[in-house]
Amino acid sequence: MSPATDKNEARLSFRLRGELKQTIEQAAAELGQTISEFAVATLVREARDVIQQSQQTRLSNRDTLLKVLEDAAAQPNAALKAAAKRYKKRIR
Repeated sequence: MSPATDKNEARLSFRLRGELKQTIEQAAAELGQTISEFAVATLVREARDVIQQSQQTRLSNRDTLLKVLEDAAAQPNAALKAAAKRYKKRIR
């Protein structure tokens, strides 16, 4: 990594209720982490899970659509058969 990318230069800042902060402090302490370490690890893990689930859903929907299209394409309808005949007449 270059020196510019080694730095932690991005920030997140937000406010929360005191009881939530206490819960986070307690959880961080249980793991022997600072609040920042705990918050970053937790946020990154959750963000990656959300992204992965979203991508899986998109792929699943895409696969379903492709399957429907493949099934529909396997049995040409009358209009498609007629179009194929017209095309064959033109190229001969």
